Amino acid sequence: MQRKLIIGTRGSPLALYQAKLVESLLGCESEIKILKTSGDSIKGDLKEFGGKGLFTKELEDALMEDRIDLAVHSMKDVPTLGQDGLLIGAVLEREDPRDAFMSYKASTLADLPEGAIVGSASIRRRAQLAAMRPDIEFKLLRGNVGTRLEKLKNEDCDATFLACAGLKRLGLEALITQAIDTNLMLPAPAQGAIGIEIRNTDKDAAAAIAPLNHADTDLAITAERAFLRALDGSCRTPIAALAKVLDGGLNFRGEVIAKDGSICFARTERLEVPSKEKAFAMGLRLGEEIRKEAGDRIKWDE
Repeated sequence: MQRKLIIGTRGSPLALYQAKLVESLLGCESEIKILKTSGDSIKGDLKEFGGKGLFTKELEDALMEDRIDLAVHSMKDVPTLGQDGLLIGAVLEREDPRDAFMSYKASTLADLPEGAIVGSASIRRRAQLAAMRPDIEFKLLRGNVGTRLEKLKNEDCDATFLACAGLKRLGLEALITQAIDTNLMLPAPAQGAIGIEIRNTDKDAAAAIAPLNHADTDLAITAERAFLRALDGSCRTPIAALAKVLDGGLNFRGEVIAKDGSICFARTERLEVPSKEKAFAMGLRLGEEIRKEAGDRIKWDE
């Protein structure tokens, strides 16, 4: 293909790494264009300003206006209801989906002293930790990876959590205090996956990124995001999900937790002969089951 593709990305070190990774995998001429998103400017709690879609809106606008040809996203930040005219054309192979416990005061999560202060902007992580350690206090902690690590070093809090995937991609794996087993803390839907969004009419871009798609990752996050979609998932409700292709089938686990950790609704299922259609249908059905079961015992959108 002779046409040069313009890759749109946020300007954080992790976002730039992801865009450069995509650029290195493309078999055609390309150029990276950095765009600032609303989420990059907000200092407070994201849920007060519209949630994680704040990290994708400007990139999607640039796609629709033909200012870029590809938008590279962390899939956990992408709303489950896409914008008309756009689609996720490829998903790269998933990196480690686990949460990373980070602390200079404790070697494991269990070693945190009573009453320790944990900095986090993730309501999911806060709810899961509240269920395990109701003695823990929480403090809002936002910013990119470097900013959060600096705040931890300056003792703004005793511990924090980041995604293992981001730390590994930035070459900071050695800083992980403890990679949390997914049986202890189920990650956010699509955590660790990179998606490439394109215009649904752009055949050149679709052809260029098609070889980059990792089928097993695509299958897994399809189920996870369908689960999230059924629950109208946003930053306001603690929702976790993880699917994995194993022995030819797709294993799925998902849960919704009360914000104070007092109650949890969970589902597990396996698809023996999975397809994207079946994965989507399974995730959607399990999410709808939980929403019906939870009723008014979970506050969905306060």
